[in-house]
Amino acid sequence: MTSTPLLLIPGLNCTSELWAAQIAASAGERMVQVADHASADTMAGIAEAVLAAAPPRFALAGLSMGGYVALEILRRAPERVERLALLDTQARADGEEARAARLEQIAIAEAGGFDRIADLQIPRLLSAAHRADARLVAIVRRMAAETGAAAFVRQQRAILDRIDSRPSLAAIDRPTTVIVGDEDVITPIELAREMADAIPGAVLEPIADSGHLSTLEAPAAVTAALARWLARSR
Repeated sequence: MTSTPLLLIPGLNCTSELWAAQIAASAGERMVQVADHASADTMAGIAEAVLAAAPPRFALAGLSMGGYVALEILRRAPERVERLALLDTQARADGEEARAARLEQIAIAEAGGFDRIADLQIPRLLSAAHRADARLVAIVRRMAAETGAAAFVRQQRAILDRIDSRPSLAAIDRPTTVIVGDEDVITPIELAREMADAIPGAVLEPIADSGHLSTLEAPAAVTAALARWLARSR
């Protein structure tokens, strides 16, 4: 197993189960590590913790919050990142409406209402067709339960802490793929295209019939897009 290790960063309130299909596809081909993104409450703290546990050099993929962390890692240790995949994420910092929604969810979780969070998230995480998929809904609930209220609050505070990454996109000089579900309402395709257009040589890979959790909703299509990314020379 001589291929570059693959470092995967899940999204908010998500665990390694978010990447189950992609991990299985890489079995025997390369080392795969899923980052701990729940132990700090700032982007800097998460990035430093991930780097401390990561291989010396790696291919880096992050979904949603994982994309925010990935961009912070790239700023801090560009020499360690061989290539970059950004899935269902954005380079912008939150606007006022998004910040208010995060603060509201923090308040709910801190007041003992964390069990309600998955119900609030599912209509926006999954495409319309997938919201009735009992298996996918169960995965979202299971990941939330495994994350827990305290880690969820830390993650939300870290997301609120993040900077606008758009000014640094033009300096990214490694093979980059931007993947997005074509029905993603949280980070829609317009925001994915904004990143792909700003990163030299980046490839935009829209995923059909998928919402924000594309790795779960369209696992075969996302796995194929990541395989193309891992095979690119530039």
